[in-house]
Amino acid sequence: MGGQMTENFILIAQQVLVLFILIAVGFACGKTGMITEHASKKMTDIVLYVVTPCVIVNAFQRDFSFELLGQMLLAAGIAAAILTLSIVLVKLVFRNKDIARRKVLQFAVVFSNCGFMSLPLQNALLGEDGLFFGSIFVAVFNVFCWTYGLLDMSGDKKQLSAKKLALNPGIIGVVVGTILFICSLRLPVVLAEPVKHLANLNTPLPMLIIGFYLSNAKLKKAFTDGGAYLAMALRLAVIPVAVLFAMAPFGLNRNMVIAFVIACSAPTAATTTMFAAKFGRDVELSVSVVAASTLLSIVTMPLAVSLAYVVCP
Repeated sequence: MGGQMTENFILIAQQVLVLFILIAVGFACGKTGMITEHASKKMTDIVLYVVTPCVIVNAFQRDFSFELLGQMLLAAGIAAAILTLSIVLVKLVFRNKDIARRKVLQFAVVFSNCGFMSLPLQNALLGEDGLFFGSIFVAVFNVFCWTYGLLDMSGDKKQLSAKKLALNPGIIGVVVGTILFICSLRLPVVLAEPVKHLANLNTPLPMLIIGFYLSNAKLKKAFTDGGAYLAMALRLAVIPVAVLFAMAPFGLNRNMVIAFVIACSAPTAATTTMFAAKFGRDVELSVSVVAASTLLSIVTMPLAVSLAYVVCP
């Protein structure tokens, strides 16, 4: 256990260090004026409308089998249940009258950084199975993010019109990726390579955006706001531990359980800041929670993963 825990700490620490170096670059670009408010909003649109669907399509480039399909459907159902229960939880916990603040805190708890922080770790610890189950969680995450998350953060029901939903980039990515997987179709190299390169932007661009907003934020808010502390406690500790002990007794695929604990133990999603900026919510609070939860995750993630290995040997 000690050796495994040390290994997890090292792997996660490396991911967090990469993340914060990229945030630092965005911070410096914001301070020097290289990234402006206008530029950051355009970068946000690129991430939300171009990069996100490419991430999903790239992750679902796997050979089809009925066994994998069954595991995929089960995993998707469990992921949907986790996110649904998380939504119920935050509705009960956060009741602040300040809508801009409440929406950010609720979103920050429900949606983790399960793409950048989780997929590399799932792949390193669990191999292809970890990446597969992690990708399913990310796919369900995107469905929820672009339906419930978009509606809740924007407060505009028109965002969920049939036309907008059908043309939603997050949904399109899930649909295309699933069809390719079920049909066992591989994109030709001339398409696969651009998709892969665009998917790889899912790490640097959101971090640069967060760094920019961080350059204009008061960092002390992250450590003096009771709501932020509560949101981080739920995001980093309560939800992953609850998921572990809820899944463990049912004899589910071990790699699925561990992969989902990794996804649920990730810090607050960078999307929180991007949506907050796009829909006029409390951007400073979102940056604080994203940055602080990412910093704290260097300790909480390896603890959660190590516990998962103990419970699911």
